[in-house]
Amino acid sequence: MAKKFPLTNDVRGVDEKPSEHEFSPYFVLSRKQWAQLRADTPLTLTESELEQLRGINEPVSMTEVTEVYLPLSRLLNLHVTAARELHMARSAFLSRREQPVPFIIGLAGSVAVGKSTTGRILQALLSRWPHHPRVALVPTDGFLRPNSELAARGIMDRKGFPESYDIKRLLAFLGDIKSGREVVQAPVYSHFAYDIIADQRILVERPDILILEGLNVLQPAKLPRDGQAIPFVSDFFDFSIYLHAPEEIIERWYVERFLRLRETAFRDPASYFHRYSKLDDQEAIATAKVIWRNINLRNLKENILPTRQRADLILHKGEDHAVEQVAIRKI
Repeated sequence: MAKKFPLTNDVRGVDEKPSEHEFSPYFVLSRKQWAQLRADTPLTLTESELEQLRGINEPVSMTEVTEVYLPLSRLLNLHVTAARELHMARSAFLSRREQPVPFIIGLAGSVAVGKSTTGRILQALLSRWPHHPRVALVPTDGFLRPNSELAARGIMDRKGFPESYDIKRLLAFLGDIKSGREVVQAPVYSHFAYDIIADQRILVERPDILILEGLNVLQPAKLPRDGQAIPFVSDFFDFSIYLHAPEEIIERWYVERFLRLRETAFRDPASYFHRYSKLDDQEAIATAKVIWRNINLRNLKENILPTRQRADLILHKGEDHAVEQVAIRKI
């Protein structure tokens, strides 16, 4: 059993009151407590569909979907519905008829913690609720600067750090989404080529819900000296989720994924990482640990983990990728 994260000393259920000396911005629920919040939400995914959604080395089970993701989809559906009702009330107040703007969900967490799989599962579940069938999923990898630019800036070894992203382009993308533009384009990143694909785009066509998944989506901007407003990426979010696991567990997941890729994608001579396919087991493990500790762990400690408390909901994962605990921000 993994050690729980120290969000607060208030680890009781929602029906228990803290003492007058205790305070936390979160309710912290055990997996059992969280699973009960599914209520009568129907299971709309099949095993074969879930198989297509799983990532490399992420054995998400139907039990996980039932006990963790169905309650989460129910909660998100409540938020989407409430946002639409507020929009209608505001439109009536202003005596204007306007289309609802997309509901944006931010999904943050470390490399190898399972963000992409979580995003795909949520996309599938949310699209099957009534009234918001169009759910788009966009990774922020596409907003990384091209390798040529990173190399020119001398920060190729800091890919994934905040300074490696084209934040202005990402903010413009989110602004276009929230303004209700019919079609908005997002750039495409290839993990196979380890670079931006210049001639490809993701077309986002006025979704009901947009899930934006990335390492640093909860990162605040630096405050300006002149008092002029600088928007954060998270300013566009209607709800945010952080995936958490202890560092030593994420490192193991990263190494295991690296070994799997060494036997699959890395074997293609066109792969950016083809050179790693020739390593033996010990060399591959050592290489993966160096990459993890020098790049990904540094980014986690310096930039990603400090943003955890900005999330509306935190999923704490244990050894086998299963969520063991859920923290939900008090309203």
